[in-house]
Amino acid sequence: MNPQSLLASASINIGLALVVLSLFSVFKKQPSNAPVYYARRLAKRHHIPFDPPLTLRRFLPSVSWIPRAFRVTEDEIVQSSGLDALIIIRLFKFGIKFFLPCTLIGLVILLPVNYNGQDGPPVDYLSMDSLAISNIRKGSDRLWVHFTCLWLMSFYGLYLLYKEYKEILGKRIHQLQIIRHRPDQFTVLVRGIPLCTGHKARGCSVDHFFSKHHPYSYHSYQMMFNGSYLEDLLDQAKSTARKIEDLRKRSSVEKHNREFLLLCTNGEDSAKITLLEEKLQELSHRIHQLQCEDMLQDKELPVAFVIFKSRWGAALAAQSQQHSHPLLWTTEVAPEPRDVSWKNLAIPNRVLPLYKIGVILAATLLTIFFAVPVTAVQGIARFEKLKKWFPPAMAVQLIPGLSSIVTGYLPSVILNGFIYVIPFAMLGMAKLAGYVSKSKEELKACDMVFYFLVGNVFFLSLVSGSLLDEIGESVTHPKNFPSHLARAVSAQGDFFITYILTDGLSGFSLEILQPGLLLWDLIKSLTYRRGKEKKPYLYSLPYFRVIPVVSLAMLIGMVYALVAPLLLPFLICYFCLGYVVYINQIADVYEVTYETCGKYWPYIHHYILVAIILMQVTMIGLFGLKSKPAASICTVPLLLFSLLFNGYCKLRFYPTFRNYSIQPL
Repeated sequence: MNPQSLLASASINIGLALVVLSLFSVFKKQPSNAPVYYARRLAKRHHIPFDPPLTLRRFLPSVSWIPRAFRVTEDEIVQSSGLDALIIIRLFKFGIKFFLPCTLIGLVILLPVNYNGQDGPPVDYLSMDSLAISNIRKGSDRLWVHFTCLWLMSFYGLYLLYKEYKEILGKRIHQLQIIRHRPDQFTVLVRGIPLCTGHKARGCSVDHFFSKHHPYSYHSYQMMFNGSYLEDLLDQAKSTARKIEDLRKRSSVEKHNREFLLLCTNGEDSAKITLLEEKLQELSHRIHQLQCEDMLQDKELPVAFVIFKSRWGAALAAQSQQHSHPLLWTTEVAPEPRDVSWKNLAIPNRVLPLYKIGVILAATLLTIFFAVPVTAVQGIARFEKLKKWFPPAMAVQLIPGLSSIVTGYLPSVILNGFIYVIPFAMLGMAKLAGYVSKSKEELKACDMVFYFLVGNVFFLSLVSGSLLDEIGESVTHPKNFPSHLARAVSAQGDFFITYILTDGLSGFSLEILQPGLLLWDLIKSLTYRRGKEKKPYLYSLPYFRVIPVVSLAMLIGMVYALVAPLLLPFLICYFCLGYVVYINQIADVYEVTYETCGKYWPYIHHYILVAIILMQVTMIGLFGLKSKPAASICTVPLLLFSLLFNGYCKLRFYPTFRNYSIQPL
């Protein structure tokens, strides 16, 4: 990619971001858009002040929401949205803290070193390679500058990781102290309950078992029942109740507006309301019949929530094996009620592994199929090769500036479009895996999305030009993997700059504008919801989408921090804009549907550590390609230290996130 293509991509993304953010600042001032931009505050019945109508301020773009975001404190976020929401903000802050000094090092030290890497100005000073490590001649002592910067960046990154882990751990313990009296802290979810042969029921089996083995801490139990047969009836009842409410509101409006119309339609509406009320009473009667004890006994599941007298009793029971048969009396800490995935409780323990194998196979197939669009995107980005493969593409050069847009902006837009769908597909797969809580589903989806993006977007983008050759070479000669990785990384720096620009400037801008919801709200207002009261568009904060995508950007930035330092300033803009956008979204838009007390941070810690290790492996390969074996050998201890640091963090911090302490908080 030439500088003209990069400039075209930057210009389009910056221009689009400015337009979209300006539209957002205007749309947010309109009361009609409050269900989109103030969904959370409306749901909590908070007062939202708006400028008086027909005033100029209401239609002028403003940036007042940006400084307001920087004034929000962490304590305010935890108090209003919980520790999980703060984890998202801390991820953006980590990126700013890490890449700000790295940018100074890259621009002040590495760029001049790279530019003069041939012991003089580069021959092709308009090429992007003149500012990258690829411009340094083989065997040059200037590579020791990169070696020193690698050690500095690595130690600084590990220091920040340790500090963040320690602080998040302290906040988690504090949150657990606050919620220690909550009912779910005294409750254990029990599955695989055998049938009591004497009473032909599982309830008495639960009572006998826990009264015998936990006599001092056991309190009571609540059996679960298969309620899928009630769902249709409940849906019908809700739909009927909504129709009755709408008819009553319509009659009330007509009475105030046109009394003659009331005489013509009142009788008709009253008849409809009477019929619907009779239908609603019949549905309610059927629902009550199905909920009686005799009917419920036939629908009893081998699942129960067992309540204990003390928190330590619940923690002890949840984290110990209750029976010699591992599939009987399995226990785990009960999720809070709003977090429970009720449908998955009906899945038997013995078939859960089959569900998880099916999810793995589905994710593998998706990964394989996704290779097609990624390879096509790289074909567009490599226009010179594309002309050889597809000669009609040369017609693009006939229009001035079009080739720069096609190679600079179009590939990253197409790739981001495909990536947007992936998190939702992975979440759907995680829901089919049988997890008992929504938080576990999103944690699993988060992990799946990250490794999918690393494998398909990062590695596949690097080797898509000669995919089979690279894979075959890596399998037959695994020792050459660092050098192959380094060669591919140094050749793709410009593409990832455009990816960060598109994902950051355009992606975050569209996230805060919510164009899909605006369009849907407009369609509803003009059609079947015309004249009716608007309800807020309340959705859960998409951890499974935000964390993996931002972690991928951090991985790309760390790998290219030494290879192509020109990428670093764009990353600062990326994390700053993301920070401001999600402060706004957390405060005004997204709903908190569950709270894990910071369980997302161990995943983020792992993703960042993977990025640091990939940075070191890449530099080992680059030093080898540049005929500097001493630098490669001296980087190996740094790699080993990073792995030891990971092991230490797993011992020091991770158990408190995975287990529940028996000691009183």
